[in-house]
Amino acid sequence: AALALLCGSAAAVVVWKWLGKRQIQKQMEEARRTQDEGVKNMANTVQQFREQVPHVQTDAILSLPLLELTGRLQEGSLSPKTVLYTYIEKALEVTQQTNCLRHFIPECEEQLQEIQRQREKGLLYGIPVSIKDHIGHKGHLSTCGLVQCLGTLVQEDSVLVKVLKRQGAIPFAMTNVPQSLFNYDCSNPIFGQTLNPFNHKKSPGGSSGGEGALIAGGGSILGIGSDIGGSIRLPSSFCGLCGLKPTAKRLSVWCTRLLNVDICSRPTPVPCALGPMARDVDSLALCMKALLCQEMFQLDPTVPPIPFDEEVYSSSAPLRVGYYDTDGYFPLPPCMRRVVQETRAALQAAGHQLVPFSPPRIHYVMTELFLKTFFADGGRAWLDVFTGDIVDPSLKPQVNCCKIPRLGKKLLALILKPLQFLLLLKRKNVAMISTCSSVKEMWNHHHQIEVYRTEFIAQWRELQLDVVLCPVLGPAFTTGYPGKLLTAISSTMLYNVLNFPAGVVPVSTVTEADEEELKLYQGCCDDPWDRTLKQAVAGAVGLPVAVQCVALPWQEELCLRFMKEVETLSREK
Repeated sequence: AALALLCGSAAAVVVWKWLGKRQIQKQMEEARRTQDEGVKNMANTVQQFREQVPHVQTDAILSLPLLELTGRLQEGSLSPKTVLYTYIEKALEVTQQTNCLRHFIPECEEQLQEIQRQREKGLLYGIPVSIKDHIGHKGHLSTCGLVQCLGTLVQEDSVLVKVLKRQGAIPFAMTNVPQSLFNYDCSNPIFGQTLNPFNHKKSPGGSSGGEGALIAGGGSILGIGSDIGGSIRLPSSFCGLCGLKPTAKRLSVWCTRLLNVDICSRPTPVPCALGPMARDVDSLALCMKALLCQEMFQLDPTVPPIPFDEEVYSSSAPLRVGYYDTDGYFPLPPCMRRVVQETRAALQAAGHQLVPFSPPRIHYVMTELFLKTFFADGGRAWLDVFTGDIVDPSLKPQVNCCKIPRLGKKLLALILKPLQFLLLLKRKNVAMISTCSSVKEMWNHHHQIEVYRTEFIAQWRELQLDVVLCPVLGPAFTTGYPGKLLTAISSTMLYNVLNFPAGVVPVSTVTEADEEELKLYQGCCDDPWDRTLKQAVAGAVGLPVAVQCVALPWQEELCLRFMKEVETLSREK
């Protein structure tokens, strides 16, 4: 009888699990069906427009830089309707090739009518804008690539979307993201893998990877992403775009979902920032200028009422620039260091003063400050978001690591430390070993971040720096590799810990010589993770290579001015 009861219970568990998985599959299939219907409806709408206006100069419109396009729209030589449907048509083409769109926003047609009723034309009048999946738009899902988020529609526009609309922009598409946003690939079990438009074997980066692929493919002229470890800057690097991570709270994050909770209700010493992505620096500056308006300051009183300082952005005064080509933690491929040195030489030749700079204690920042912020509880809160979900293959290394019991992690650390493998282990994914076991320890962790910020700023001030030039991870990884190299993002995550504005500018492409030099790359100590990085970036000839530009907190205009200088010099070269 006991055996029969045991077998019956086991069978019930198996059936229950099967039913659960079947329900998940049904939800995912329904989400994909809705996505396909949205694409078909938008394709039909574009076709109808084409029949009404058959002689649109599509290539001419798509080739216009944002500043020129806004000018044409403002003066009336181009209509917002023509521009919108031209970009939607291109977005349909790009997403067919790269799977970058999660959903079109049909209400863009209502917004098209609304902007024509506005008494004043905003700075972004008639500009089609794409937004990342988790930035709230009324009546639409904010999924983060998670099944548990498929059932709840957003009740109101996020502050950022409200301000974009007030400035005359037309949000027309929401773009794909990696599951839970905690990955710099761009794949989730619901909507699948997004590909790099320049090479379909490569990732567009993440977590704003859908934005990166759509803009780089020409299907959007301006996008909004988010960044908590490099999620604007890494897709910009992988896709050859300009992207800005502002100081957190320079732009509102209200009504923006992260890991199924409102960002604003998630206290963390390493905050999320929203920021623009585009094809050139002037586009980023215009977007910031448009967003930093009274409308945003009134809708979100927690945003400092600091309008965009055009004088700083337009200045041509020589800059004192700190620079480094490696942080000493995760040595980057040769091409990324090459472009830092070439940019340094170009800046010096242009009359700027270049000063060697070495960011302090990056090993400590990466393992004890950055990763400990997110895995202070051993990763339990993060694991909770996968409850009743299918884990994307690209996240399995991190998820499996988090599932190791706390005692197991401590024993693992104890065993490996004498063998001096702990550092290598932490370079992979097991920094979850370092957790906060009490509230007191958590407060101390927050304090240590503030201590480090103070130390970093003191070193910056001592050298009398205006800005810093440094590397960014790249070139684009082969799909599937970012999940194996979580801690390779040290170049970007540093400025999330510090909460400094940081931007990325493409300055070159991978050459055959870079590819040859990569064969000799040994990284830190030619360990398995160095070899994995080498495999991840191989086969990248012709792909974009970028640098990172950094300023002190609240100095976005100076950061953008420096980015513009770098962009100008690289184009001259």
